[in-house]
Amino acid sequence: MTPSTAWVHQAIARIEADFCRSADTHLIALPLPGWAAHGIDFYLKDESTHPTGSLKHRLARSLFLYALCNGWVHEGTTIVEASSGSTAVSEAYFARLLGLPFIAVMPRSTSQEKLDQIALYGGRCHFVETTGEVYAAAHALAKETGAHYMDQFTNAERATDWRGNNNIAQSMFEQMAHERHPVPRWIVVGAGTGGTSATIGRFLRYRRHASQLCVADPAGSVFCAYHRLRDGTLTAPGSRIEGIGRPRVEPSFIPSLIDRMLEVSDADSLAAMHALSDLLGRRVGPSTGTNLVAMLDLAQGMKARGESGALLSLLCDSGERYRQTYFDPGWAQERFGDVAPSLASVRAQLQG
Repeated sequence: MTPSTAWVHQAIARIEADFCRSADTHLIALPLPGWAAHGIDFYLKDESTHPTGSLKHRLARSLFLYALCNGWVHEGTTIVEASSGSTAVSEAYFARLLGLPFIAVMPRSTSQEKLDQIALYGGRCHFVETTGEVYAAAHALAKETGAHYMDQFTNAERATDWRGNNNIAQSMFEQMAHERHPVPRWIVVGAGTGGTSATIGRFLRYRRHASQLCVADPAGSVFCAYHRLRDGTLTAPGSRIEGIGRPRVEPSFIPSLIDRMLEVSDADSLAAMHALSDLLGRRVGPSTGTNLVAMLDLAQGMKARGESGALLSLLCDSGERYRQTYFDPGWAQERFGDVAPSLASVRAQLQG
């Protein structure tokens, strides 16, 4: 065995050992008695309990294993990633685990809490002004420095084993097995790379589940239009909900796997973020608010048709990452205006 091969074997072993040290994330049954009386139950899989605090921990682990097994990453390789923050936090964690330098290319508007976490794990940040600039900047930086560009937006749907092997979809169904409606009527996710929706959509077909998949897309994202028109050249301004929605069509977003797209306004996303934080007694991030808005929309349709069943989505990350942004009244008012009417509407809908 060459020294290079030995290092790769050790790196994979470290990642696998780290995985075994972490229990599965929790499944939360939302206390919504009004909806339960109609036979409709709401669940959130709490991805904030990962070591790096978000759903992107799963993606980062898969991306590192994919890169190692493809022979792209070796001892001393610098890792570069384009990110709005959460993936960069998780990749910085795994880079530190393997003793590799890490550089995140991200918009200057990324929350300070995420920047602090990247620094905590020994990573550094390269800033661009807009979300749409991250791709070219990351590619150029990797080329200039001889680094490996991890490219989550291309590799997210390729790096995860969608047939099972402890992926998020398999975990969802194992945890739902003893609930009133063990096979969800709807699974709701957002899309940043599109990797999570691709994994879940493929798993649903492979296991022949009756569940349908809905992607909640924030205003300004290109994905809703792309799902409708299937034109890969489409662009959009980009989302103002950090972590989901993109200005361009990403290679990992597979529209044929998605049964329904729902566009969610920024005001509704923030309102649902606050309403859910109040319901749970702890802060959740804005993309989780986007998910909740879509869940309530789907539940209203089920109720109108006299259907019962479960709706399952993700608590993507903690709201503690957004104390100085989305949870700051002045910051939010300046960017999104008055969300009070939306908040009243969401709270009323939660009553069933």
